[in-house]
Amino acid sequence: MPATDWGWLVTPEELEDWILQNDDHVVLVNKPALLVCHPSKQGPWSSLAGACREYLQSDRSHLVSRLDRETSGIVLFAKHRLKARHLQMALEQRKVAKTYIAILEGELDKETLVDAPLGPDTQSIVRAKNTVRHDGKRQDAQTLYTPLVSNGRYTLVKVDPITGRKHQIRAHALHIGHHIVGDKLYGPDEGLFLDFIEDGWTEKMAQVLPINRHALHAYRMVFDIETGPETYIAPLTQDLAAFCRENLGLSTEALEEILQQV
Repeated sequence: MPATDWGWLVTPEELEDWILQNDDHVVLVNKPALLVCHPSKQGPWSSLAGACREYLQSDRSHLVSRLDRETSGIVLFAKHRLKARHLQMALEQRKVAKTYIAILEGELDKETLVDAPLGPDTQSIVRAKNTVRHDGKRQDAQTLYTPLVSNGRYTLVKVDPITGRKHQIRAHALHIGHHIVGDKLYGPDEGLFLDFIEDGWTEKMAQVLPINRHALHAYRMVFDIETGPETYIAPLTQDLAAFCRENLGLSTEALEEILQQV
């Protein structure tokens, strides 16, 4: 993982470790946190899309699903146009069921459906931030949070976003008073987001946030396409699994059992 001004350059060996499926039609990658999906100015190996195209020696791979820089989990590439069309049509027609795993601050003691429209947060110092709005520019948004394990301080949750708005899971979590662990923008101090862009991870942040990225993972996607349903799963990344062991007292076996029932 050679350092750059941006963050790191992916190595072929790292990419091979992240690839969960590589067949004639798709490449399924378990994206680590803090890696961007789209190509950057630092060259092809500084982004997941660029690294995959270099690794596959193909300019024909199509990025079907993508994630924010700090979110880990499923990123799907189609190897040819027909597969890309089938998968992208399912996304456009809302025939894709998505499931995320997140860790929330505080205790969420019951299944909670958040049905609240989202739009730009005009009170924020960060232009990209969204918030629940009931006037002005906004879009309907619904998110279902299901608690899996809690110790009062943290809650491991299954998240089913019914709609797909920008930052929906994080904004809705904040709306119900349980922001995602490690969230610099929707957490305890949105100024940390700007500080991170400017200076990266610092000791000041480590004193405020218990993990260096927001604890959100794209765990499962089920596509309802013409040839039948296709399911893709990405196991929880090592940093989030370690957080669950250290802060929720979950052994590796217990965590795996919980996720198998999700």
